[in-house]
Amino acid sequence: MNLSSSSIETLQNRVMGSLFGKFLDLIKIFIIHYLWDKRWFFIALIIGGIMFNLPLPGGLSHDGLIVLIMSVVATILFITEPIPLPSVALLIILGQIFLLGHDSSAVAKTLWNDSVLFILGSLMLAVAVVKQKLDKRIAWIIIRITGTKTSRICVGISVVSGLLASFIGEHTVAAMMLPVGVTLVTLTSDDPKKVRNLAAVLLFSIAYGCSIAGIGTPSGGARNAIMIGYWKEFFYDPSNPESYKFLIDYVRWMSFAYPMFLIQLPFVTLILFTTFRPEYRDLSRAVVRLRKQVEDEGPMSYGDWMSVVLFLAILIGWVFASDSVGMGTIALFGATAFLIAGLVRWEDINSGVNWGVVLLYGAAISLGIEMKETGAAIWVAEHFLDVLQPIGGNDGFGLWVAVSALTTAVTNMMSNGAAVAVLGPIVLKVAIVAEESPIIIGFITAISSAFAYLTVVGTPACTIVYASGYLKTTDFLVVGWKMALASTILMLGAAAIYWPLLGV
Repeated sequence: MNLSSSSIETLQNRVMGSLFGKFLDLIKIFIIHYLWDKRWFFIALIIGGIMFNLPLPGGLSHDGLIVLIMSVVATILFITEPIPLPSVALLIILGQIFLLGHDSSAVAKTLWNDSVLFILGSLMLAVAVVKQKLDKRIAWIIIRITGTKTSRICVGISVVSGLLASFIGEHTVAAMMLPVGVTLVTLTSDDPKKVRNLAAVLLFSIAYGCSIAGIGTPSGGARNAIMIGYWKEFFYDPSNPESYKFLIDYVRWMSFAYPMFLIQLPFVTLILFTTFRPEYRDLSRAVVRLRKQVEDEGPMSYGDWMSVVLFLAILIGWVFASDSVGMGTIALFGATAFLIAGLVRWEDINSGVNWGVVLLYGAAISLGIEMKETGAAIWVAEHFLDVLQPIGGNDGFGLWVAVSALTTAVTNMMSNGAAVAVLGPIVLKVAIVAEESPIIIGFITAISSAFAYLTVVGTPACTIVYASGYLKTTDFLVVGWKMALASTILMLGAAAIYWPLLGV
């Protein structure tokens, strides 16, 4: 059948119209999906825009308002994560340059200090340690010490996880120890339903052992290094001998926090066993299989022993030389030694280190310094105390409880390092206004940031053990509130009784 030219033109128009309509539909779907996926990014920007156009609050400078807006927007993005967290770090850097008018070189200098170098070096060391694959040997050593009773094994796992995590970071140890727990579970039964509670007590022993130990030393977590950096930045003056007490070195931090870790250890197993009653009270069957696997791997190699020696040398350096050359310098020296000894390749470190985390903490610390310099931190601190005054939380023990509760709430929504980076400048200024010890308030903040027991995302250790597939999100709530309550009571007791004996 022959079609006229007008018919052909009409048909072409219909086809083009249909295609154009579908194209528009695709664009609409893409825009709607993109806007919904990134909705919290745009909500954060809208909130920032509204704050910027409000009248300038009394007592707050224009630059202080900008820094406060940047902090609010960054906190929303930290919690909701609509964009990659390193992107938030880049926005903080760009905000200081374009919104505050700072020179880019000056901003770059605030991104790097010993705390950030320490975080970088610790992440590099973590990769080197995990590379040695000592998980089965660690499990076998634990069981040879504790015996085969489930309760004793859980205590052993908590102790070993804690001792390691207090020096090399909880995420590293959780990653190392997870195969230990999973191995014991799978060697006991291939059916997850038959070992549901056993898996819970073993895996939570790892997660909580790491979490409570992360407070013990500066190398236990980035939050500790961040708080040490804030103390030095806010209060240290080389010309004032009185300010030297704010130079918290490795040993002094341990004197404050390590006893808390040790005291909490028995409570971990007690709380876990009263919450989850394991199906097996003895793991002899799993132990026999584990022993066979360890024997098949043979004795420790030269590289294994060299790794142990290097790691001990790094610990000695942190204890005896960190006050003179800096903890970050020693961490980088240790990572370099592992590379030179051939125990880890640069390719392993390059792929294993989350460089975005280093950038994130550097930017967060930089923003914290701006909070101090522009007066935003002192302004927020004064208003925070005004809010607490009616309920008696503006000084003394009431203020300690309020700071701990605030930090615990925030750290269960974002990473503990980010929580301390955001809250640190505020709570330290709160301490000054309330005439409280900045050291005590700082320790309460840093330690409370480890109480992220309630959610899967609150701490890397919880996220890692959840990834095993044996735990439910509700498990964290069921046992987490008990751990948070016990940890808070013990910390407040230490702040009231023990810390004053150390001269704060």
